[in-house]
Amino acid sequence: MIKAAIIGGAGYTAGELIRILINHPHVELCYVQSESHEGESVGSVHKDLVYLPLEFSPVEYNNTDVVFLCGGHGFSTKYLAENKLPDNVRIIDLGNDFRLVEDAGEFVYGLPELSRELISQSHFIANPGCFATAMELGMLPLAVVGRLPQEITINGITGATGAGRKPTDDTHFSSRTANLSNYKVFSHQHLGEVTETLNKAGGGKPDIAFVPVRGCHARGILVNTVIRTTDSLEDLEYLYREYYKNHPFVYISDNDIYMKQVVNTNYCFIQLVKNGDKLLITSVIDNLLKGASGQAVQNMNLMFGLEETAGLRLKANYF
Repeated sequence: MIKAAIIGGAGYTAGELIRILINHPHVELCYVQSESHEGESVGSVHKDLVYLPLEFSPVEYNNTDVVFLCGGHGFSTKYLAENKLPDNVRIIDLGNDFRLVEDAGEFVYGLPELSRELISQSHFIANPGCFATAMELGMLPLAVVGRLPQEITINGITGATGAGRKPTDDTHFSSRTANLSNYKVFSHQHLGEVTETLNKAGGGKPDIAFVPVRGCHARGILVNTVIRTTDSLEDLEYLYREYYKNHPFVYISDNDIYMKQVVNTNYCFIQLVKNGDKLLITSVIDNLLKGASGQAVQNMNLMFGLEETAGLRLKANYF
């Protein structure tokens, strides 16, 4: 059994990791660490886990095979500088500290649909961001054949859980419910990793105009990417299906897609719509699963030579 530990165990992504790992057939979740809740039961924070006989506690690294870092952005760099982990311990960082090439060091960018083989040989993984995952999966098939245009327009809407557990003026229920608002227009922190990923795939460095939107729902991301292309819809759909045919969590749909189809799963659904030379690529994911914890477990499975789908739900509860 793989012995796992979670650092920063009180947040939303940590809660999802706990739920996955306690049911994973090849994992024993040994430690969940939280400085602010040490000694308390995990169920006192993650209320649906009240039955779980596990407390927030320090990690014994000599009894650990893999560590998931779930602190806020900037947390992982500081934590690893202050805590010397044994060389055999594998690390999956869910923050943004190591996603960019200039910051990565030994960390590999963990997008399985692009770097499955490299991930399987790595000990340190930088898990992609949630918006980044949805955007990258929507454009990868075009990038790898060099058919991305220089100018790309993207609009994406995300659920409130994407902003983390601590409420702010912009994430509090009274502000978010029955409301929509733009934020970080043209300057979202995930744009850097998206550009690097597309460039690595062969798509160059396109100029992306990205407008993120705060949604009034709890979880789920819908991204609309608009480009111009003379390729036929039939050829494009064939390209996408061929690229993703061996990737179990990406599904190309002929019909309209919805966030509810993927919430509580590790899936990404993609739909292509064409009018003249304009192509709309719609991609939907659960920001806490394929956009965070589910993808982290997918990466762990690859790192330890397990089936890529091990422990991950394949079906959504639509209603």
